[in-house]
Amino acid sequence: MSRIARSCVQSILKLVNSLIAMVGMAMILYALWMIKVWQRHMDELPFGGSDHQAPWFMYAFLGLGITLCVITCTGHVAAETANGCCLYLYMLFVFLLLMLEAGVTTDVFLNRNWEQDFPEDPSGSFTQFKDFVRSNFEICKWIGLTIVSVQGLSLLLAMVLKALGPHQYYDSDDDYAPERVALLMNAAQPPPYVVGDPVYGSKNAWNVRITDKANR
Repeated sequence: MSRIARSCVQSILKLVNSLIAMVGMAMILYALWMIKVWQRHMDELPFGGSDHQAPWFMYAFLGLGITLCVITCTGHVAAETANGCCLYLYMLFVFLLLMLEAGVTTDVFLNRNWEQDFPEDPSGSFTQFKDFVRSNFEICKWIGLTIVSVQGLSLLLAMVLKALGPHQYYDSDDDYAPERVALLMNAAQPPPYVVGDPVYGSKNAWNVRITDKANR
């Protein structure tokens, strides 16, 4: 029964990790598109835009997407092997990510001057992203809640898988299930064989027979 439950938890954890991987890849593609547009805009400037600062928002978006993909790979390895170290590492990554998201969300909702906490973005991508979120707040809110819920579910599934423990044994031709071991132990054991020189009749017995025949 525990093996069936473990297999179900492993499959669900892999599915949840796939959803997180899709979010990470979408963030990477969006960041690469913003960087390409920024570089094209810089090439159109007469002096190459050397006085402009680096677009931190694009690289932060790219780094967050790569981080999600790395966490997903760790989660797949942990779900496949059910190893304690991998599960602890995966849970640590997800917990730190949730804490980062909670900190940013708290700063945005409780701090009126939250925009001053972030450096200025010369590319304008941060302003465009902010305006898009404000104009589609309901959709973005549900998308954000879904992503956070998926991350929390992955953390819960990792904890359940850690509680179930790794596989105790694997089915093979050379291994036996625990309930069959007792029957094998009670089976009749064949007598031991002794390898050695063949034993012939003793010479004394042969001599006695010849003497009896001669007396007769």
